[in-house]
Amino acid sequence: MNEKPELSRRIMYLPFLIAALLLATSTPSLAKPEVVAVEGAYFTINASMSQNLKTFIGKRVSVTLDSGKVISGTVKEVGDHFLHIEKLEGKEFYDALIRIEDIGAFESRFRTMQR
Repeated sequence: MNEKPELSRRIMYLPFLIAALLLATSTPSLAKPEVVAVEGAYFTINASMSQNLKTFIGKRVSVTLDSGKVISGTVKEVGDHFLHIEKLEGKEFYDALIRIEDIGAFESRFRTMQR
């Protein structure tokens, strides 16, 4: 007859044991995040704007036009006179075709955090 209270006591501690095991196995890594270079991201100072933009095909960039307007998205294609940017930031389902001669500057991510 004493077995029933003993069994009840063991069952009562079972959720605490499971919780302790889950906490022990899910502790986050203590390794510090590290800053690493983005593969394929570089500027060539002696190259033209279109040649530099071709390096970033498939990557996200922000293009500053001579008017001061900034357009951000993913470089899809670079031609002799035009830049095609897709997946515009803040405008779902939109692309942009920009005259390269109207570009004053562009920027892109060169470094990222790796965990």
